[in-house]
Amino acid sequence: MENLNIPELFGSLVFNDKVMRERLSEDVYASLKKTIDENVKLDETQLDAIAEEMKNWALENGATHFTHWFQPLTGVTAEKHDSFISPAPDGGVLMEFTGKDLIKGEPDASSFPSGGLRATFEARGYTAWDPTSYAFIKDHTLCIPTAFCSYSGEALDKKTPLLRSMQAVNRQAKRILKLFGTEAKYVKTCVGPEQEYFLIDKEVFSKRPDLKYTGRTLFGALPPKGQEMDDHYFGVIKPRVSEFMRDLNNELWKLGILAKTEHNEVAPAQHELAPIYSTTNIATDSNQLTMEIMKKVADRHGMVCLLHEKPFAGVNGSGKHNNWSISTDTGVNLLSPGNSPYENAQFLLFLCAVIQAVDDYQDLLRLSVATAGNDHRLGANEAPPAIISVFLGEELTAILDAIKNDTPYQGREEVKIKLGVHSLPRFSRDTTDRNRTSPFAFTGNKFEFRSLGSSNSIACCNIMLNAAVSESLRQYADELEASENFEEDLHTLIKRVITEHQRILFDGNGYGEEWIKEATEVRGLSNLKTTADAMPHLLDKKNVDMLIAHKVFTEAEIHSRCEIMLENYVKTVNIEGLTMVDLVRKNYLPAIERYLYRLSQTTVLMRQVSDNVKCKYEVSTMERLSELTDCIMDSVISLEDALREFKEIDNIFRSSEYVRDEMLPRMDTLRKYVDEAEMLTSQRDWPFPSYGQLLFSVN
Repeated sequence: MENLNIPELFGSLVFNDKVMRERLSEDVYASLKKTIDENVKLDETQLDAIAEEMKNWALENGATHFTHWFQPLTGVTAEKHDSFISPAPDGGVLMEFTGKDLIKGEPDASSFPSGGLRATFEARGYTAWDPTSYAFIKDHTLCIPTAFCSYSGEALDKKTPLLRSMQAVNRQAKRILKLFGTEAKYVKTCVGPEQEYFLIDKEVFSKRPDLKYTGRTLFGALPPKGQEMDDHYFGVIKPRVSEFMRDLNNELWKLGILAKTEHNEVAPAQHELAPIYSTTNIATDSNQLTMEIMKKVADRHGMVCLLHEKPFAGVNGSGKHNNWSISTDTGVNLLSPGNSPYENAQFLLFLCAVIQAVDDYQDLLRLSVATAGNDHRLGANEAPPAIISVFLGEELTAILDAIKNDTPYQGREEVKIKLGVHSLPRFSRDTTDRNRTSPFAFTGNKFEFRSLGSSNSIACCNIMLNAAVSESLRQYADELEASENFEEDLHTLIKRVITEHQRILFDGNGYGEEWIKEATEVRGLSNLKTTADAMPHLLDKKNVDMLIAHKVFTEAEIHSRCEIMLENYVKTVNIEGLTMVDLVRKNYLPAIERYLYRLSQTTVLMRQVSDNVKCKYEVSTMERLSELTDCIMDSVISLEDALREFKEIDNIFRSSEYVRDEMLPRMDTLRKYVDEAEMLTSQRDWPFPSYGQLLFSVN
């Protein structure tokens, strides 16, 4: 096995701070560093010097091309490659890359989603260098992280509004810190996204058209063994998977991605990778790269990496836990309670800001994770429910109750865990347990937003979270800056926020039916079960006003995103519906028919041998399969009718409602009949690999 020098390997393909400090002149480096750290305007007179050193470094590391790497509203990344070569007078070539090449590109924007921000024939778009995210080399190409906008300047990507939301947090948080006597250069949000995924054998995957077309199995009966034994979770990692993980880590570390934790997840063939925290913008870029590299590395190892939220019905789907915190330029975590959280007024105020943000904008947080794939996962007793609530744990809940009720807080004594074995060490129990059913849980010095789907960009949920917290902080700053008695008014403010937003706090079982009833009927929380239910709330006046006020989106950008996300939802389900019809007509029904023919031939032959032969198995199976083929045929015709009607609807809101109310239920009905037929049909005659073959294909 190769011995790796990991510190030397880490970031070796990144034009990071260490490389810039070594290669740039002192004044150029200082200027660029100030732009990166403090979000000040870039000194354009130094662009050529930066570009020259970036090019030279890239060439030394084997790059031949450069690209402006951006994140359009497709949910994946995009890149157009240009080589460094320019013609030389002697007929040769020069290797050139200028400041102009660095800061601006002009990709064709006509085929990217715009949600009506521009006409289809208006093709020009611009990419603009984001110096806060380091350039890197991938596939012999210098990749320059960029924002992407239209000819008229509207954001057509996920990076631009994310950076705007981070500016909003910085602006409002510094106002709060100033009230506490702290002058911060900047305040940033940080994220550590845990990434879940499935690995299946490539050869088996290639025999499942539904996986290839849609990313999930549209049909499939459960195998005799699934996840019920809990033996896969944190189990011994199989050699083939271990080799994949080792290779994946090396690739991620080269790109400066802080891959830290890896383990088996709950479902068979399911795994997880978790990184160390980084600034939200960089964490978002890194997670997009991580998903791309996971697929490439899996392919090298003869496997396929599935990132769909629910690739297999009946077993746990995959999420992406978004661990969010907020800190200053000096590294002070503003969500760290310290040893005496009851006496830490600054922490309590920032805690209140998050609680209020989640309550006031629970619809924005819900729609930020809404996709056709994630709709299958949320609320399925494996992921948080669609109802958004906040878990704080025993200690913080007791502290907030004491403040609300003006009663003394009785500090919690440290509890030692004793395992009853003298040779095992004693250790302190954490101040709170974990609640895996909570969508938004405080976990010590951060909040874990657990509703995000595994294939999603983390940009969307962090945009909404940053913006909502910024609004809470703005309200507090406006009130406290006008205060004549800061301490008294601060206490009054914290008490009021706790009282007014108590309804969003819930530490119990989020999976229970009683919680759904309490949340919706007693507390008045929203229960937006599907993308069609959630996404229109983006256009609610309170949401539009807030997002515009903090300059996260323009009104036109908000409307465009609502349309784009609903279009993605209906197109995804439409493709799934068309795939189901195609597979049933061309594969499943013919397969059942072949098996019925063999059964009938066998029955006739057996009865020719003896009139006493009962043929119970053959006859009963034929009778039920014959009934099922009729049911399948009726369901296919019903789904085809729905697909035709769907095409006639010209309003995206009506389309999404039709998909929710008509297409998805008909697809579920069709699947139910086909899956039952699979259990009655011989494996030899069944056209595609079973769930058992898929989930246990990697040994």
